[in-house]
Formats: sequence, C-alpha cells, structure tokens
Amino acid sequence: MSRTPEDVNKLTESTYKNVMEQFNPSLRNLVNLGKSYEKAVTAMTFAGKAYFDALSKIGENAAISPVSREMGVVLMEISEVHKKVQLELEESFKRFHRELITELERKTDMDIKYMNATFKRYQSEHKLKQDFLDKSQADLKKLRRKSQGKHSSKYELKENECMETILSRQTDMQRFIAEGCKEALLEEKRRFCFLVDKHCAFTNQLTAFHDKAKEMLTVKLPSWQDKCTDATRVPDTVISMIEGLRTPVTVITESSPTLGLDGNGLSRSASVSSGMDVVKKTRVQTIFPHTAGNNETLLSFDDGDIITLLIQEERDGWLYGELEHTGQRGWFPSSYCRAYKDSVITNRFNYQYYYSALAFNPFSAITMPVFLIRGGNPFATVKLRPTFTNDRSAPNI
Repeated sequence: MSRTPEDVNKLTESTYKNVMEQFNPSLRNLVNLGKSYEKAVTAMTFAGKAYFDALSKIGENAAISPVSREMGVVLMEISEVHKKVQLELEESFKRFHRELITELERKTDMDIKYMNATFKRYQSEHKLKQDFLDKSQADLKKLRRKSQGKHSSKYELKENECMETILSRQTDMQRFIAEGCKEALLEEKRRFCFLVDKHCAFTNQLTAFHDKAKEMLTVKLPSWQDKCTDATRVPDTVISMIEGLRTPVTVITESSPTLGLDGNGLSRSASVSSGMDVVKKTRVQTIFPHTAGNNETLLSFDDGDIITLLIQEERDGWLYGELEHTGQRGWFPSSYCRAYKDSVITNRFNYQYYYSALAFNPFSAITMPVFLIRGGNPFATVKLRPTFTNDRSAPNI
C-alpha cells in the first residue's frame, strides 16, 4: 500500500523521535542497571570467597584427624576449585563492563547529540524544499489569474515554465522524503543491531565461563563423591590403634591381706578373664564454658577442661563428674561436652564401667552412649531434655 509524501514524512519524524525520546533514555537506564548488576556479582564473588575460605579452614582441621584426613583434603580441594570458578566469573564481568557497559555509555552520550543534529537538519531541509514548492505553486496561481484577460497568449509560455518548475520541485521533495525516511529507519535499526551484537558477545562470554566452570568441577566431582560414599570406612592404621585398646590387662594391687581379699576370700589381683576387669573411667572434654552461679551442686568449668564421669548414665540431660585440675564435683549439661579419647584406669569390680570405657572408642563395635553421639556430632540438633526435678544434690558414689 503506497503512502503519500505527508505520511512518509510523519513516519520519518516519528522514527527520529522514537530514537531520541525512547531508545536513548532506555539505553541510559540499561547502563545504570548494568552497573548495579556488576556490583551484585562483585558482592556475590566476595561472599563466595569468604565462604570457601571458611570451608578450607574446616578442611585443614579435618586433615589433622587420623580418620577424617581424606575428607579434609577433599574439602580443601572443593574450596580451591570453587574459588577458581569465582575468579573466572569476575573476569567475565570485567569484560562485560569493558566491552558492553562502557561502550553503551559512550555511544549513548554521543548518539544523543548526533540524533538531535540529524533530525534538525532533516527538518530544515524539508522546510526549505517545501517553501520553494509553495512559492512555485503561488506563482502559477498568479499567472493563471493574469492569463484570463485579453492577452492570455503572452502568459502561456511563463505558465508552462512554472509548471515544469513545480513538477521538478515536487519530484525532488518526494525523493528527499523517501531517502530521509529510509535513512531514519536504518539509523534506528543500527542501534538495535548494535545492542543485539553486544549481548551476543556477552552471551558467548558467559557460555565460555559456564563451560570452563563445568569442566573444572566435573573433573574433580567423581573423586570427591567417591571419598564420602562410605562414612563407616576407617583407615587400617586407626583400626590397629583401636584393636590395641581391647587387649586384656592384668592389674596388680597391694599385697596387704586386708586390701587383697574381698569378703569371699578371692584375690583382687586378677585378669579380665577371671571377671575382675580393669575399668576405664569415662572422661569428657568440655566444648563450652559453664558457670554454676550460686548453686553449689553444679560444676563450673571453662572450654577445653577435662571431666571424669562419676556416673556414666545421663540423667534428664545432666551428667555428674569431677573436674580434673581442681577436684571439684558437680552436675553439668551433657551437651556441653564431647568424648575424650584417653580414660583414667581405676581398679573396680564393675563390668558396666568396663564396657562404657570400650564404648568411648567411636570406631568400636560397641555402641556409643547417646549423650556422646549427640554432644560430639556438630551437625546434630542439640536440645537439652527438660529437667523433671530440682534435686542436684551430690549422689552417693
């Protein structure tokens, strides 16, 4: 469907106005949002670095353990690989800033001036050509009025010349409007093409980043997963150490008749096989400080103190023991301590204490006491069971 010159001229002007009033302001807003995008990614990579640094520290602590050494090494490797991925992401967004945001900002500032000048030049030339055409049409009207008199033949030649001038100027105007509209539409398309091209380049950058990150992670992932498939697997060296703890021990007591014989006349110097077993009193190490306040039945201690349990069973979330370096006794929360690998050997005829001592080994076939499992696992939800009595008097040991 063909359009009149006036319709084409309106299209040209609306195209220039759309670029100046819609596209360029949107481009400037895009630049500001792009800068916010960069800041958000920078903050994310900074937080990610701090996170994986902390993970690496945990791995260093685990690497000291004889049984968790492999897990510690894996955690440190995971941390290093993820930090490399974060660095690659930072590099991608440096290019995003340099090749897209900076370029958009520069071209937006230049384009505002350029489009204003181009549009004004088009309007000026269009007005000038329209004025010439209007003048020629006005001249033709004057000649036609004069030719209506007695001497009409002498105006005929001038009228033909004026008609030719009008036709030439109309043709020139139509060509100018058509070319101006084509140029305006191309200017608009160039800007959208530029925007598409820059974001295609950015997409390529992100694709390359994701491909590289995937390669870095997938190469290591199978070996990491293989290390943690069996949480119950224990190194042979640790098993040998644990097995050594189960060797029967013979305890020699004093030779005094009073001390050496019990009520049945049996000697108290005996081996484990005879039923007079060596008892290892359970010891725990505190992981939080505890203050008794004014309650004399409670036990105060600092983080890292060693306590010998005088009662092996947990009672309503509380344990009773003796603080080694002071000799003070009292009750304390079971969740404030964890198993301590060394135990105090004492000579007492009690099988229950003997098996409690063996249960202290976390890799033994004997099940650990519930309070040790709960207190020693940092990923378990620690909740003190409600206390049903206020009786915290010292028990009869």
